Amino acid sequence: MDYGIDVKEQEAVVQLKGRLTFNDHAKLRALIREMLQNKAKRQVLDLSTLEFVDSAGIGMLLIAREEMANVDKQLVLRAATGQVKRVLTVAQLNKIVAIED
Repeated sequence: MDYGIDVKEQEAVVQLKGRLTFNDHAKLRALIREMLQNKAKRQVLDLSTLEFVDSAGIGMLLIAREEMANVDKQLVLRAATGQVKRVLTVAQLNKIVAIED
């Protein structure tokens, strides 16, 4: 997994690329630290270029949501497609995390 962050005043958009799996735990932890440090209250994970996510990746997204909630920030998942969208749907993540098309 690779990522890039574009921070605006009220919203930070993180573009996730590639695959999000157990092997990306350290990268995602570093990303969460960056998200916690920026001032934007709304943290958007743009999943449009994420090709694959496994159960560990879903778990890491839930950790990110919890970390954001602890500092009064909102985590939003945006533009999931293909396998990623199917996994988010099956996991019913929309009951826990805001998901936008």
